[in-house]
Amino acid sequence: MGQPANLKKQARERMARTGESYTTARKNILTGKPESPKAARAAAARDYAKEAREAKARGKAAKPAPAPLPAAEELPEYPAPEDVIQYDAALWHRVFVQAGITNPVTKAPLSQALLAGLAGGIGFMIFTFEYEETTTATLVTRAHPEPYTQNLLERSGATINERTTGSAAKAVEYMDAALDAGRAVVVRVAINALPWIDGKEVDEAETIDLVVVGEHEDDLLVDDGSGVLNVISPEDLAFARAKRKKEKHWQAWVPSTRSPKAELLAANALVAIEETTSRLLSTRELSGIPDHFAKNFGITGMRTFAARLRDTTTKTGWTRMFADPQRLAGGMNQLASFLTDTRFGGEGALRGFYADFLDEAAGLPGLSALGEHSADYLQLARDWDEFAELVDPDVAVEERSNMFARMADAIEKIADAEERAATALAATAKSLTSKA
Repeated sequence: MGQPANLKKQARERMARTGESYTTARKNILTGKPESPKAARAAAARDYAKEAREAKARGKAAKPAPAPLPAAEELPEYPAPEDVIQYDAALWHRVFVQAGITNPVTKAPLSQALLAGLAGGIGFMIFTFEYEETTTATLVTRAHPEPYTQNLLERSGATINERTTGSAAKAVEYMDAALDAGRAVVVRVAINALPWIDGKEVDEAETIDLVVVGEHEDDLLVDDGSGVLNVISPEDLAFARAKRKKEKHWQAWVPSTRSPKAELLAANALVAIEETTSRLLSTRELSGIPDHFAKNFGITGMRTFAARLRDTTTKTGWTRMFADPQRLAGGMNQLASFLTDTRFGGEGALRGFYADFLDEAAGLPGLSALGEHSADYLQLARDWDEFAELVDPDVAVEERSNMFARMADAIEKIADAEERAATALAATAKSLTSKA
C-alpha cells in the first residue's frame, strides 16, 4: 500500500516520544499501531472521515456529501482486524470467522498462523535493480514464488467459490449473489486505482486482495486491513478490479459453513512444510523462475546476499551499487520497509509466526512431533530482528561498507541457522508423511 512521503520524519518523531527503535517505530506507523488506545480511536475516526470524504469527492463534486459510516449494530457480522501479522492470512482468517469455519480440533477459528503456514509459510528472496534515478532493494521473507493465496485456499479444506470473468456486469452479479447470501467477498484490485491511495507512489502492476463486507447507501464497505472500513462506489471498485488484467474480476467467497476435517488439515500441513523446506534448501525447482535467478532464493539467496554485502569492488557489490547518497537512502528505506511489511515480510521475517504455525499444526492428528521445531524458528525470529536493527536508512555514505559488513555477518549466521532448522524440520515431516 502507499506510504506517507514523510515516513522517515514520522518514525524519528515517534522514536523520540516512545523510545522505540527506528525499525519498530517505522513498522508501527505503517501498520497503524497507535501509542495508546485513546489515540487509536481518535486516529481511526479521523482517518475514516478523511478517507471517506476524499474517496467520494474525487471526480464526484456534484454529488452530495458522503453519508457517515453506519453504527456498529448496522454493520454486517464481520470481525474487525486485530493483530495483523501477515496481510493475506489475516484477511482470510476474518473471512473464515464470518463464515463460521473452525479448526476441527480446537473448535476455534482457523488462525492467521495456521493459514499462513498452509499457504507456504516462510521463504527468502533478494533482488536489486538499478534504474536511471534509483536503485531498488527487494527483500521477501514470505513464501515465494508459489501462489500464496491459492495455496491457502486449497489447503484450508474449506469450500471456496471462486470466479473470474471478463465481464464487469457478470462480476457485479457474482458479487451480489455472495453479498445477498450474507457472506463477505474477496476481490483482487490494482492498488493504484483505489480512491484512497496515491497512485503515484504505487507500481501500476501491484495488486492486493480486499474484502467487500456489505453495502451502505449506494456504496460498498471494504476491509483493506487498515482497521476501519472504507467506503467505495461500485464504479470505483469495478475500475480497480478491471485494471487487474490477469485473473480479471477475480473473486472468492465461502458458501458453506462446513469446516475441514482434521485429517485433511494434517495432510495439507505436511504438504506445505515439504514445500517450505525444499524451497529454502533449494531441493525443488522454483516455479516460473529462470535458473540463473535461483541463486537469489532460499538459503542460497541468503549467502548470495551476504557476499554482495561484503563486496566493495565489483559493480554487483552493494558498496558500489549504493555509492550515491540518494540511492543509498532510497534502497535502505525500501529494505527496512520489506522487513516491517505485512504483505511480503514482517517482524522476525515471519519466523516467529511460523513457530506458531508449527505449534498449532502439532495439535492435528499424528503431527505432535512438529512442535519440537518451533524453538528453532523462535530463535530465528530474534536473529532476523537483530538484522533488521542494523539497517539504517540515515547511514552516512562513507559508513555504508561498515554497515553492510555487519549485515553480512548477521545474514551468514542466519543462513547457517536456517539450514539447520529447515533440514531438521524436513526430516520430521518426511517421517510423519511416511507414517500417514
